[in-house]
Amino acid sequence: MPVYKSKVNLESDKFTQNNDDMSMLVKERKNILDRAKTKSDEKKSRFQERGQLTPRQRLDALIDPESELLDLYNMANYLVDDPDPDTSIPGGNILACIGFISGVRCMILVDDSGISAGASSDKTIEKALGCINIAIKQKLPFIHLVESAGINLLNYKVKLWSNFGAFFYKKARLSALGIPTVAVLHGLSTAGGAYQSGMSDYVIGVKNNGMAALAGSALLKAATGEDASNEELGGVKMHSVITGLVEYLADDDLGAVNIARDLVARFNWQKKYQNKSNKKNNEPIYSIDEIFGIVPSDYKRVYDVREVIARLVDGSDFMEIKPNFGPTMICIQAQIEGQQCGIIANNGPIDTQGANKATQFIQLCDQIDTPLVFLNNVTGYMVGKKFEQAGMIKHGAKMIQSVSNVRVPKITLYIGASFGAANYGMCGLGYDPDFLFSWPNAKIGVMGGNQAASTMRQVFESSAKKRNEELDEEQLEQKELQMINDFDKQSDIFYVSGRLLDQGVIDPRDTRKVLSFTLKTCSEAKERKLKPNSFGVARM
Repeated sequence: MPVYKSKVNLESDKFTQNNDDMSMLVKERKNILDRAKTKSDEKKSRFQERGQLTPRQRLDALIDPESELLDLYNMANYLVDDPDPDTSIPGGNILACIGFISGVRCMILVDDSGISAGASSDKTIEKALGCINIAIKQKLPFIHLVESAGINLLNYKVKLWSNFGAFFYKKARLSALGIPTVAVLHGLSTAGGAYQSGMSDYVIGVKNNGMAALAGSALLKAATGEDASNEELGGVKMHSVITGLVEYLADDDLGAVNIARDLVARFNWQKKYQNKSNKKNNEPIYSIDEIFGIVPSDYKRVYDVREVIARLVDGSDFMEIKPNFGPTMICIQAQIEGQQCGIIANNGPIDTQGANKATQFIQLCDQIDTPLVFLNNVTGYMVGKKFEQAGMIKHGAKMIQSVSNVRVPKITLYIGASFGAANYGMCGLGYDPDFLFSWPNAKIGVMGGNQAASTMRQVFESSAKKRNEELDEEQLEQKELQMINDFDKQSDIFYVSGRLLDQGVIDPRDTRKVLSFTLKTCSEAKERKLKPNSFGVARM
């Protein structure tokens, strides 16, 4: 097939406006994410006084230099505990990523003890559970750098405590499945924080700072009247000699991280995995930076999604199936950094033909074992008498059936709108995608705010007419405005991502790298054979 010929006018006013709008959204994303680092760094002097590395320094020392890294759930807790968009801090007090340690692709969690002593909030637990679920599905060793005060009692909710138990459960499941778990005790870790070491297969402790106890000295004194130091209760030296909780002792944080790197190298985790992709990897012939000028911030403004795809796939070369049948549904075969994939994208709402085309394409990709990438920019399935009588429900359901039951990896990106049942057909959160990320311009929900308000008005007017009553127009307009604001607020992707309805908001310019990383992660998981056991590795 010939290489795609772009029709984008890089000098047009539309391109310039789109570029400016997307640049502002990307800047907003960065400003929000920077808050977590700034807040954590306020405690940097405290870490230095104790001879410790900061949480981010620990992560930098753990991963291979200049290696790829996939940040996960970067917006967690944004606008949740603190609803003020000017002050709310994202991240959920924990750093999470997939990165390489001694050449091994691993799931990595780092307690951000510079914020609230690493204590867990509701979204901290949801983020950690999401990461463990990915580790299980993708067969990734689980490395946790621990320094946590357990549950944040200032924001205590019974749901938080209840869900915390699932973190222990999932760690036990990792071990039983044959996936190694490692904890590094960097500092004071009590209650649920202490159990992060107890539930791990290997524990590395940092002398003088590392500590794990169900109750620290202050809580013990308050609860029982007993006097005991933290070192006596849970110091890593004590654990290495008396309880056997700690396998390896390190003099400092850097030494502990280096032990972790050596340990992971000795898992021999890569011995059976061979990346079979030896296809030539060509960069796209069009710059990925041009996406900023192609994609409008307003999802109601149309553009050709092929222009985006041409800036993501190898050599800007792809093969499209049935381009003239159901033309708003785009189904494409391509490669991303040598990884074969099927791409399903939108140039408008999904009609009956588009749903049928997507259904067939999904089944074809399943047949040849090709992963699927869903690029969401869709306001819904088509409605109206014409489409209802053409069987929109039936054909949309077939597409959703295929998405639900396809056996290949699924990677979803919200790159614009993703509304109504079309979100389901395009592999939204409820359809168990292997990975799900968003662009900062994305909007999701049951429908847009104006559409919801218009629907409400029609219902109220119809109801009033049946009762022969006059509507209070001023009151109705107030309800409309309230509904528009409520729907639009909840569809904003930063709000959505703060509630962990995706795995993070990415810079669109990083899309090719993110897709390549996730496709390779899924490919590696498929090749790896685990050695499960009944109960996991018991601590002795």
